[in-house]
Amino acid sequence: MPMTHLEAEVERAVLVDDVVRAVVADLLTLPDVARVAVALTEGGGRRLRFTSATRGGDQASDLDWCHIDAYDDVPLNDVVRTGRPILAALSTLEERWPWLAQREGEAGHVAAAVVPMLGTSMRLGGLFLLYDRPQTFGPEQRELLEGLARRTVAALHEVSARRAGPVDDSLEEVLDASPAVETTGRTATLRLLPEPTAPREARAFLAAELRTWGVADDVVDTAQLCLSEIVTNAVHHARTVADLRVSVEEGVLTVVVRDFGAGGQVVAPVGGEDPLVVFGRGLMLVEAMTDRWGSEHDPGGTTVWFSIDLAPHDAG
Repeated sequence: MPMTHLEAEVERAVLVDDVVRAVVADLLTLPDVARVAVALTEGGGRRLRFTSATRGGDQASDLDWCHIDAYDDVPLNDVVRTGRPILAALSTLEERWPWLAQREGEAGHVAAAVVPMLGTSMRLGGLFLLYDRPQTFGPEQRELLEGLARRTVAALHEVSARRAGPVDDSLEEVLDASPAVETTGRTATLRLLPEPTAPREARAFLAAELRTWGVADDVVDTAQLCLSEIVTNAVHHARTVADLRVSVEEGVLTVVVRDFGAGGQVVAPVGGEDPLVVFGRGLMLVEAMTDRWGSEHDPGGTTVWFSIDLAPHDAG
């Protein structure tokens, strides 16, 4: 099997653009692919930086990068947020993204594949492919696309690990040691992937931040237990990425978890002895161990939060 552009380039690549150019070249060699885009997260997930290319077009040495705000309702944001690919005929996307179906349909495209690039504890962006022939998107094709996304992530990490001398600012932005983490004063945020390890990662992150801020161990232990229940609930019901926000302000610790499962809902605390209500019991525990807690469900997902009043020596 011939070596791909990415395999050939990764041995000598030193910049993000080197990797992206190789990925774009590989994507454009796939059957029926007419246009592609590669998107990378920036600003702690507040936006996507993306570049695109068309089959048969001039591939400039300097990539033309544009930006997408993270709150824009576009397919690339959707797959980065949920961690789930979109593989569909354009006609099936018309209800959610009518502008996309119309614009790309007029350009002769009939199907789209949007695949997230997810690392172990972060999201790096996504791949976007448009096809000019109908696609079945069977298991083999899906594995091919997801494999390309994984190899792109691996190539970006490899370039990051070997870099020396002047730092490529774009690589620093994309592959910071903890790109899904932001900390400002006594506020810190983390994006969690919809994986079984999410509760453990959330607990470790919370403990590290609170101990840095001088919060007492008993409060840290309580907050960890309550957070674990909420994140477990989000992973079980929403099955999307979740945003965790931790803050200490005016003597109050507040922990907020926001998922993006538009069809899900929080399990309310319930009674009874049915072992299947474990998640409801978890929220009963949150209610019992915190000073205040609440939840809000809207068309975009669910937010669950709790607050713990700190002792005076923990508040300052």
